[in-house]
Amino acid sequence: MAQVKVGVIGCGVISEIYLKNCQTFGMDVVVCADIDLERARSRAAQFGVPKACSVDELLSDPEVEIVINLTIPNAHADIARRALLAGKHVHSEKPLALNTEEGKALVQLAISRGLRIGAAPDTFLGSHLQTARKVLDDGWIGRPIAATAFMMSHGPERWHPNPDFFYQPGGGPMFDMGPYYLTALVHLLGPVRQLTGIAQTTFAERVITGPNRFGERIPVSTPTHVTGLLQFEQGAVGTIVTSFDVWHSELPRIEIYGTEGTLSVPDPNYFGGALRVRRQGAEEWTEVAPLFGFSENRRGLAVADMADAVKTGRPHRANGELALHVLEIMEGIHVSSTSGRHYEMTTRCERPMPWPVGFDEDGVRLSFFH
Repeated sequence: MAQVKVGVIGCGVISEIYLKNCQTFGMDVVVCADIDLERARSRAAQFGVPKACSVDELLSDPEVEIVINLTIPNAHADIARRALLAGKHVHSEKPLALNTEEGKALVQLAISRGLRIGAAPDTFLGSHLQTARKVLDDGWIGRPIAATAFMMSHGPERWHPNPDFFYQPGGGPMFDMGPYYLTALVHLLGPVRQLTGIAQTTFAERVITGPNRFGERIPVSTPTHVTGLLQFEQGAVGTIVTSFDVWHSELPRIEIYGTEGTLSVPDPNYFGGALRVRRQGAEEWTEVAPLFGFSENRRGLAVADMADAVKTGRPHRANGELALHVLEIMEGIHVSSTSGRHYEMTTRCERPMPWPVGFDEDGVRLSFFH
């Protein structure tokens, strides 16, 4: 089959790993675009992409079939909408949009035009989270009854060259890191029916300690410590805490508690890591051997999956319904905190189809995702 041709919009920090992995998976990236044309040219030269241009030029290029949207969060929805209107499938960095209504409009636009839309993260397609899904589905810990998820840090101003957007609407620990944890939970346990949230903003401004803007102060206009209680459709209850206000923590990343044991899942921001299980009566934890490939950083895997889905007509895994449901969970937690009430979800999604056991990078290159 002919390769699906891909264009990248947004050539900042995260674009490097996407472009590297697009080449690893054999995708045909034909153009890079950015509001800073020199940045687009630099990335194109780095990876041998034949064309660098403005965003408008990329969107009008008839050769481009899938747009990888790597812009900052408050531009995600606009670029995705423009790509869809231009007749192109689109995969965005997380979050899908800044709010649920924007997200719903994008998903409906894609459906109305017969196009695909999806969003990061695709770490749930990695080795440890796919193995965790297999362990749960095979009943190793019985029926899941509860889950916890914790992302505790002191913010990206310590390392990111331009961290301003992390502290604006669409940023904060929930919108920045929550997608990894919530996508993992929905992948493992299914959709959320109802939730409650409490959020706070601890510091009015942040001090950048990265080398190029050291000492510069930036204002904070979004909550930086966010707690959510989740009621999953299948009956389990979940707790998620995301924070940019915590200096140190020993809390686990994700744990799933079942009627017959506990599953410990490593950091969902990564594709690999040690998965452990401890069944009832066991005296110690047992590490579960990975049943799938993709343990290295494979950001862009969802784009390859979308490309194959476009060719074969099957559903893609990191789809718009999943991204929209996660977006509403995040917004709902903030709305619940502001209103002091439970939040009833208006969206739902199916759990994405897992990989076949043993699927790895060789399968991608040789046969893609059948």
